Amino acid sequence: MSFTEIEYGVADGVATVTLNRPHRLNAFTYAMRGELIEAFDRADADDEVRAVVVTGAGRAFCAGADLGGGGDTFNHHRTEEMYGGEDTVDGSPRDGGGTVALRIARSLKPVIGAINGPAVGVGVTMTLPMDIRLASDTARFGFVFARRGIVTEAASSWFLPRIVGIAQAMEWAATGRVFPASEALEGRLVSKVHAPDELLPAAYALAREIADTTSAVSVAAIRRLMWSGLSAASPWEAHRADSHLMNALGAAPDAAEGVTAFLEKRPAKFPMKVSEDLPDAIPSWPANPYELP
Repeated sequence: MSFTEIEYGVADGVATVTLNRPHRLNAFTYAMRGELIEAFDRADADDEVRAVVVTGAGRAFCAGADLGGGGDTFNHHRTEEMYGGEDTVDGSPRDGGGTVALRIARSLKPVIGAINGPAVGVGVTMTLPMDIRLASDTARFGFVFARRGIVTEAASSWFLPRIVGIAQAMEWAATGRVFPASEALEGRLVSKVHAPDELLPAAYALAREIADTTSAVSVAAIRRLMWSGLSAASPWEAHRADSHLMNALGAAPDAAEGVTAFLEKRPAKFPMKVSEDLPDAIPSWPANPYELP
């Protein structure tokens, strides 16, 4: 697939995904949906990619759904051709933002959002399954769905309360107001706020720290443990998953290299690859972003 609405590139072990419709403030379309899913497929399949940074071209991150369809923008009966008649869940057309969010959630590489400007609607909900969100101090955020007569989408009713707590999630979603980066930081939606020219360097520095110092297989397993653990019934269930993976990876080459490098006071050179060496004990999520468990 050649990309027309995003850009994708890899350098120094880091994949950069750039939403690239600056003339429309990177507004989300179904073409962009497909391209984002393909980009994360590529990143997962490429052992050279150790982390993914997602940002926007121009002055916005993503202004939300492209409203060029006017009042019928969210009328899926009108846009049925976009779904091919098969992309449904329980007979309803599948939420496009949700398919992207689920694909990001299933990523085997850590994902860093570098939110460089307005992130509204799906422009913010698509960032929720990213592991770390950094923001420019010019960024603005809005869960504006109630002001458009629709509901929170992209599985954000699952992600958002787990990130910021139910009270904060409901305040932002029920009012639908747009708020600044400082409030996003205070509410723990983002972990750091940077000056605009410092945002991408900060995101890349974090990505490079992951790429340069950690086992790719360990990070993939930890990411899956963390996200699946959010819905674990108890710490005993998490303990079971931890035990299976400690047993699988403790005897593997990366563990031997990690300990030996530490004892020898040298940087580790981890030999294992995500494409070949993920243990069967890793918590399984649907392989297809359109599939339900």
